[in-house]
Amino acid sequence: MTHVYLMPGMAANPTIFEYIKLPEDRYKIHWLEWQIPYKEETLQAYAKRMCKFIKHDNVVLLGVSFGGMLVQEMSKFLSLKCLFVVSSVKSHYELPKRLKLLKHTRAYRFLPTQLVSNIDLLAKYAFGETIKKRVTLYKKYLSVSDKTYLDWAIKQVVCWEQEKPHPKAIYIHGDKDIVFPHSCGGNCIVIKGGTHILIINKYKWFNKNLPKLIESSI
Repeated sequence: MTHVYLMPGMAANPTIFEYIKLPEDRYKIHWLEWQIPYKEETLQAYAKRMCKFIKHDNVVLLGVSFGGMLVQEMSKFLSLKCLFVVSSVKSHYELPKRLKLLKHTRAYRFLPTQLVSNIDLLAKYAFGETIKKRVTLYKKYLSVSDKTYLDWAIKQVVCWEQEKPHPKAIYIHGDKDIVFPHSCGGNCIVIKGGTHILIINKYKWFNKNLPKLIESSI
């Protein structure tokens, strides 16, 4: 039995994975959840703490968006069967200009995260877009609105320092991703028409292809 651990994106709860179904005779899926970070906790320290929720050896680990950055850090403390990074970035060079500007000016310290009870604002932080017609979708999936967490998470994304792609990660990205639009280059599986939430609206692709990718990477 292969154990598959799934880490959601910023501010998202693990129900974003509710449609991910793998053959139950071979795979057991486990959902990971965001924990509130300690004061001044580094992403590396947080990643090490999150590894305590991995209860099996030689697992498959998949992370989405900011969760994709996190699992790349977690992989430094684990022996994995397979690492998937979805709708994320391979290094800080792929971060969009607006985030690089936030780092340069340190303006991320002044973002009004105390207002995230406004679901539209939370969607903008998490997905880089306003709700439009997706209000029901976002209300369902975006539930981590703690100000301590959001301040920390935004800082970690903006200030991520990874220089090179993870050598063993399988990167999966949508060609219509407006949050991380520069991530389709290099060693990456590109899903045509996939947006930043392809884990939700392209779930059939994952259900079909994840088992094949896992087995071929062993």
